[in-house]
Amino acid sequence: MESRLHLQEVTIPAGDARLMGTLALPQDARSLVLFAHGSGSSRLSPRNRYVAAELNRAGIATLLMDLLSEQEDTDPAARFKIDLLAARLAQATVWIAVQQTAPLPLGYFGASTGAAAAMRAAHVSSVPIQAIVSRGGRPDLVGPDVLASVQAPTLLVVGGLDANVIELNKAVFALLECPKDLVIVPGATHLFEEPGTLEAVARCAVQWFERYLGKTSGDARGNA
Repeated sequence: MESRLHLQEVTIPAGDARLMGTLALPQDARSLVLFAHGSGSSRLSPRNRYVAAELNRAGIATLLMDLLSEQEDTDPAARFKIDLLAARLAQATVWIAVQQTAPLPLGYFGASTGAAAAMRAAHVSSVPIQAIVSRGGRPDLVGPDVLASVQAPTLLVVGGLDANVIELNKAVFALLECPKDLVIVPGATHLFEEPGTLEAVARCAVQWFERYLGKTSGDARGNA
């Protein structure tokens, strides 16, 4: 049975910036996933909102946020500053952890360049991250040292028609030393706009997060 959902618009302090976000809390949520959007996207991305809704249906809370302020987002180059995006994601992670009265296991869902930000943020975050899912991601942008240091179980999901990104993700997969999997969705291009392909991404994400975040936070940390 689908649980009741509490939606809240939030403002997240991140240094001198204030980031806008949407926090969705299912009743009796067991875990929480923060979303890192790709270049040119935002918390209003219909694809990530769809995936978030499927996570919510499974009892997983979500935080969709803009990692850049409105002014910063007018500069196209800022969308590719992985270090900045990762720092913002790490700051948002600390912020959401402080807000919780009962700490939930935390995960990241990154799309496109947001996947690189998620990898780096997991590397630098003072709050443990227990699972990562990348959709059509470019985690290769963080470099081999960061990838080899990631401890959170990581799922890479790539479209079967996204040839260049498939090869990049295969190289990333070889460098990861954490629990990992690579799923190629047949018939999908980079944005997973083809019928049924985004649904496949959502199913994979739900299964991955349920597997690695569906434990107590202490157990999850021990297995990360």
